[in-house]
Amino acid sequence: MRHTMDHALHWQKSTFSGGGEGDTCVELAAAGGGAIHLRESDTPATALTTTPVALARLLKGIRADAGS
Repeated sequence: MRHTMDHALHWQKSTFSGGGEGDTCVELAAAGGGAIHLRESDTPATALTTTPVALARLLKGIRADAGS
């Protein structure tokens, strides 16, 4: 699901975003009901929403592909 974020969330940068300030980061925020929001810091008004289970599956697939 893709939507525009209208409310304040506590966003955290990915540890793989290279640190520092700038607009090359992936950020995550947890919301009520178990939802997890993902956004790119260069387009903060737009976020993807997923669940912890779906995000874990995505990350597992990415890790498996990176090891190939």
